[in-house]
Amino acid sequence: MQWRALVLGLVLLRLGLHGVLWLVFGLGPSMGFYQRFPLSFGFQRLRGSDGPASPASGPAGRPGTPGGPSGPSWLQPQVPGAAAGRRRAPRRPGPDVCGPGHWGYVLGGRGRGRDEYEKRYSGAFPPQLRAQMRDLARGMFVFGYDNYMAHAFPEDELNPIHCRGRGPDRGDPSNLNINDVLGNYSLTLVDALDTLAIMGNSSEFQKAVKLVINTVSFDKDSTVQVFEATIRVLGSLLSAHRIITDSKQPFGDMTIKDYDNELLHMAHDLAVRLLPAFENTKTGIPYPRVNLKTGVPPDSNNETCTAGAGSLLVEFGILSRLLGDSTFEWVARRAVKALWNLRSNDTGLLGNVVNIQTGHWVGKQSGLGAGLDSFYEYLLKSYILFGEKEDLEMFNAAYKSIQNYLRRGREACNEGEGDPPLYVNVNMFSGQLMNTWIDSLQAFFPGLQVLIGDVEDAICLHAFYYAIWKRYGALPERYNWQLQAPDVFFYPLRPELVESTYLLYQATRNPFYLHVGMDILQSLEKHTKVKCGYATLHHVIDKSTEDRMESFFLSETCKYLYLTTLLLVLLASLLVAGRGGVPARWPRGPTTGSCGRRGLPHRAVRPVGSAAESLAGILPGSRGLFDEENPVHKSGTRYMFTTEGHIISVDEHLRESPWKEFFSEEGGQDQVGKSGHRPRPHELKVINSSSNCNRVPDERRYSLPLKSVYMRQIDQMVGLI
Repeated sequence: MQWRALVLGLVLLRLGLHGVLWLVFGLGPSMGFYQRFPLSFGFQRLRGSDGPASPASGPAGRPGTPGGPSGPSWLQPQVPGAAAGRRRAPRRPGPDVCGPGHWGYVLGGRGRGRDEYEKRYSGAFPPQLRAQMRDLARGMFVFGYDNYMAHAFPEDELNPIHCRGRGPDRGDPSNLNINDVLGNYSLTLVDALDTLAIMGNSSEFQKAVKLVINTVSFDKDSTVQVFEATIRVLGSLLSAHRIITDSKQPFGDMTIKDYDNELLHMAHDLAVRLLPAFENTKTGIPYPRVNLKTGVPPDSNNETCTAGAGSLLVEFGILSRLLGDSTFEWVARRAVKALWNLRSNDTGLLGNVVNIQTGHWVGKQSGLGAGLDSFYEYLLKSYILFGEKEDLEMFNAAYKSIQNYLRRGREACNEGEGDPPLYVNVNMFSGQLMNTWIDSLQAFFPGLQVLIGDVEDAICLHAFYYAIWKRYGALPERYNWQLQAPDVFFYPLRPELVESTYLLYQATRNPFYLHVGMDILQSLEKHTKVKCGYATLHHVIDKSTEDRMESFFLSETCKYLYLTTLLLVLLASLLVAGRGGVPARWPRGPTTGSCGRRGLPHRAVRPVGSAAESLAGILPGSRGLFDEENPVHKSGTRYMFTTEGHIISVDEHLRESPWKEFFSEEGGQDQVGKSGHRPRPHELKVINSSSNCNRVPDERRYSLPLKSVYMRQIDQMVGLI
């Protein structure tokens, strides 16, 4: 009997030792980092000698086919019932969720050496290096702006290779890639106004405003896209007007002598010229294009994308409330509701292209990139600005459908087995996978997840896009995750990844994201800087360039590299920044037509209590990725960025709506649930918030945000290693 007891004791001792090592040395859940040991206790399913492996997809597979012959689990069809059960409600943290175990503070990392990821990314970011990066970001803007003014103004854009200006393509009206955007109204100058103010250049800001007032006119025979004119031009005019008339003048003296609301009048003039797009449509969804002189062209297309038609409410709503005229907000809100009521009864998803006369879905793809991105962004931003609860209700319902049908991969970002989370393109009616590519506009979505408190998921998705950036030094317009290769090769200097990077830095305060920002800055300097500015990459592999510098490079990409707003997603406030401060950008390229660009809100929602309460406060404090002393961060004013990155102060004046009851009466059918259910106040909470912590502990700031094993897994899945 004694020998039996001895054997039993040894077995129990070994099991106990296994359990201790599992819990203490990073093999268990929520540890925040990964420990490498020479010992093996039968846990090889998570990782092999080369890195991570999921149960269904080992690290070794055919070239170009991640995860082996069967491919990644993203290919597997989603089971709506199971997805709904898994993602229906926020995961409730245990009692120690905010303790050292949650944030990866385990024995100070004893028991192993730092791996290559920790050596590169963890630890403090030296102040001297941060100052260098801030100056580099500022210099990038100055170089592009000065060359535009010297070689291109008053034309719309700069051709940075040949040092000359670019306007509408009068010889080829079908060239929508150019004509949708360029209206012969000095677009780059207008779009960059608030960036000048944020960087504190009062003399140039005042000079630029006077130039716009004296030289820009919208009485032009130009046919432009309603969406692009709204987010780039109308939004910038409203932003600059608010900066000039702000009694606090947080950026320095940006006032204009004898200013008589000229920019507001110009915004009104432009919006009136865009209004014909909303006329003579049977659904209330606007035509995609108008001629600024004559209205909707006789041969106008009856098809438009969801983001293009449904991402006008922020700018139109601001204009209405500044003028006291409900017309603009009413038409934009009617379009949003019309699109919302066309969503699938089965999945709750929307398609990406719709016929404005019949309401028939021409494009049935539902995803987070081009054609849909900024639609989701502006549902939430509109609520933040205007306080209309139905906007928040629509957003929460949309986010739930996204989680149920678009999300693939393992349930948790930083624990468990399987492929990392990814959001795929599916059929809006069935939820079935439609293709195996994602586009660069979708890189805004991690920032949106930060805003709603889903930080852990945001960390994983951002890591996937950053891995693609590391491989190519840019983001290809489309990337095929099954083939591990680009489908569309160009990169037009988009801001989406930068935007999500600074939002995640504000949520985690992790220096990893400063390193990411530095990588992006240095890549842009190395691969896109040319004689007179920064050029579009024609091909992300051979780094050949195109002679075009789009206006959003100055209004968004440079701005987001220079600044970041403080989004402590774990506090009871939020700051908004558009997915560029920007939402969906129109797809640009031979394979896609004009459709909305994505724009993402950047702000943080308190995951405790109702979303209405959480979103009611906009956090005044902010920090930059490389400029923490900027007035945006220290003035005490609450700010939000539009989808084009234009800064708007958030105040009670914008929440005053004398026509609110009129909107409610016009709404008719309940806009959220087709069954007529309207969530009660306590139900208005952000869907799928993954953390209820009140702060980000200091311990995690100097650990990797994602365990090394998962970073390595993602790098393998994009062919980086």
